[in-house]
Amino acid sequence: MTVDEKKRAVREHVWALLEEHRAAPAGVHGRIPAFFGADEAADRLAELPEWQSAKIVKAVPDTAQQPVRARALDEGKLVYMAVPKLAEPRPFYLLDPDTLPVSPAEAADKGAAAKVGQAVDVDSMRPVDLIVCGSVAVNRHGVRLGKGAGYSDIEVAFLQEAGLIGPETTIVTTVHDLQVIDDDLPETRHDFSVDIIVTPTTVIRCDEPRRPSGLLWDDLPAEKIAAIPALAARLRQQSNV
Repeated sequence: MTVDEKKRAVREHVWALLEEHRAAPAGVHGRIPAFFGADEAADRLAELPEWQSAKIVKAVPDTAQQPVRARALDEGKLVYMAVPKLAEPRPFYLLDPDTLPVSPAEAADKGAAAKVGQAVDVDSMRPVDLIVCGSVAVNRHGVRLGKGAGYSDIEVAFLQEAGLIGPETTIVTTVHDLQVIDDDLPETRHDFSVDIIVTPTTVIRCDEPRRPSGLLWDDLPAEKIAAIPALAARLRQQSNV
């Protein structure tokens, strides 16, 4: 069984488990689960010193992390939210709580964020204190699996390559307890790991994190580069150097 096949098997197991226990809405397969208890996980995350000291947060656009984005904006934190599928030339939305024309709760919605946020490229971003990612599965060592598209890995690689994150940057994932796996999980060289796992009931601090140094071009299929404008632009820049 290949690494991709092993990853797919774990994802299918977790999606089925969540539906079996009614821990997430039906139709969860193929998605970052919008698990029940996401609000409680966001509340638990907000109690951590890493959260309280963070002034700039980068978050995924998934529904499961919407309570985290709302909490960050409500507490006056600057939020960078990834454009879904990184489908725009400027792949992040800047959400500044001091200038938002709507409430933090409304701005945290990914649809509203696209309307009220300012699209920015990596070169105009400020250093990030805390990254919040979604996961399908994660183990107690911090190895995580997304839904398989690789967008979170590319987002982190963009920030790493631009010098916007470093060893002092904390990476957190919020998940349902059923998404935490005791076994080893397969990983490849472009995968990052998380420092902290937060569920509705507990906080798990992981081993020393694994962070790729930046974009690993040899691992990126041509069709993936073509589908992400910021990647295609970066590759053209490198080709012209």
